[in-house]
Amino acid sequence: MDDIDNNFGMPTDDQKPQSDGNTNMDNNTPVYDSQQPAGGSSSMHDIPPQSTNRSSPPPPYQHGSQGQYDSSSQQQYGGMHYNSHSSYDDQPRQPVYDRFMYEPLGFEELERRQRAQAEAAAAEAERAEKKRRSRGEAILIAIFSFILIAALLISIFGIIYDVANSDKALDKLADTQKVVLYRESKPEGANDLENFKDENGKYTPEGVAELVRPSIVKIYTYEDAATLSGTGSGIVLSKDGYIVTNAHVLLSNGYHTIETVDGEKYTAKIIGRDAKTDIAVIKVNASDLTPAIFGNSDETIVGEQVIAIGNPADLSSTVTDGIVSAVNRKIRSDSTGFEMDCIQTNADISPGNSGGALINMYGQVIGITSSKYVSSSFEGLGFAITINEALPVIEELMDNGYIAGRFRIGIQLIDMSSEIRIASIEEELGFELPEDFNGIYIAEISEDCDISNTELRVGDFITEINGKTVSTYDELYDTISSMYGAGDTVPATCARLSKDGGISYFNIEFRLMEDTSGDY
Repeated sequence: MDDIDNNFGMPTDDQKPQSDGNTNMDNNTPVYDSQQPAGGSSSMHDIPPQSTNRSSPPPPYQHGSQGQYDSSSQQQYGGMHYNSHSSYDDQPRQPVYDRFMYEPLGFEELERRQRAQAEAAAAEAERAEKKRRSRGEAILIAIFSFILIAALLISIFGIIYDVANSDKALDKLADTQKVVLYRESKPEGANDLENFKDENGKYTPEGVAELVRPSIVKIYTYEDAATLSGTGSGIVLSKDGYIVTNAHVLLSNGYHTIETVDGEKYTAKIIGRDAKTDIAVIKVNASDLTPAIFGNSDETIVGEQVIAIGNPADLSSTVTDGIVSAVNRKIRSDSTGFEMDCIQTNADISPGNSGGALINMYGQVIGITSSKYVSSSFEGLGFAITINEALPVIEELMDNGYIAGRFRIGIQLIDMSSEIRIASIEEELGFELPEDFNGIYIAEISEDCDISNTELRVGDFITEINGKTVSTYDELYDTISSMYGAGDTVPATCARLSKDGGISYFNIEFRLMEDTSGDY
């Protein structure tokens, strides 16, 4: 059999046919003979005849190496050895040749079987991998669930424990810890006024406040003995009780008291007031008040630091600081329309600051603050009447109780200096003004003045004074004051409008009344 294994399909010398042409061999060995053996057809193990030329075997099956079919290929089919001792039915069929072809038969069945075995093995491996992976995932999920449940239980236990023992913990904390508050005092003499003043006599803000606050008083105005009308501020002029404030802080027929920074209260009386400049002087019976020091407002420069002291919103002795934003501002009072020379500042000036002081860093009063000169349309715009313009008015009020030469026309008016005022006039009339019409609208006429005896009525206009056109308060006041005084007769041209646009003009003459009340 070794010879057969080593020479697949080739006869050896011992296997060559004898002279009778027949050879008895094992059923698994091919026989090269051109004739069938006697006795009929061959069995399934017989090999078909190949060729009459016994010396020339059929060419080997060419698969793998060219022209070779070695013993290793013969011995192993489908991973199993094939030899003479193996059962034919248990092994893949051995390739056979027919007399016409050299192509080996039987390989398709072998390949199908190998493919089926490979697919079965792959499926089995995949099932094993899935089973292994599923087992690993189940273990991970179990571990994660255990950790999550453990954390939840620990959290719940901690919350319950903390709630149950919170009182004990707080008691323990209160027993073991004490709150320590640290407080220190300033060095001795730190608040002395001299510490807030440099070698040039210039103070710090706290130095100015300490120096000037005693000179600023709070003023209470009552309509009667019990009804409070409002509050304001005042500046002490002298030790014996003269105080300057704004005219609009006072009531001409009201009652007034003052309160000093140390809480002392005094009853005050009006010495004189001038509504045009919004300046008034009152006096109290005192002998030891602290007078303010007045400076020269002409020396004020832009950017200079200043302090405002007053009583805004009924808050006594309030100090605010800022700088000088501008100087020599000509600002008109919103109550009288009279123009004054003012200092512009960004220090807060509220209604309660009216009559208070604007002070430079040398402790000198350089202006009298007034809410009537404060811009209501913009933040950070405050104005103070310059002390240089206020002092002559203050001195004359102290001497005479009024400003000499003041006159009264006896009217309240609305001029045409702005679109807002023109709209107000049209609202009063109930119709629009004719185009290019100019004049001063008469809103009220005083019965105790000479102008009430003329043809002029409420709703009419004054268009000219002695032939000069007027349409604003400044034009009216400047024209009259430049040519006339109290007691003089003034010629004027007036106009009366109708809803259909008609204008009727007429002339009047009126006598100027001397004003000592300070109300005009």
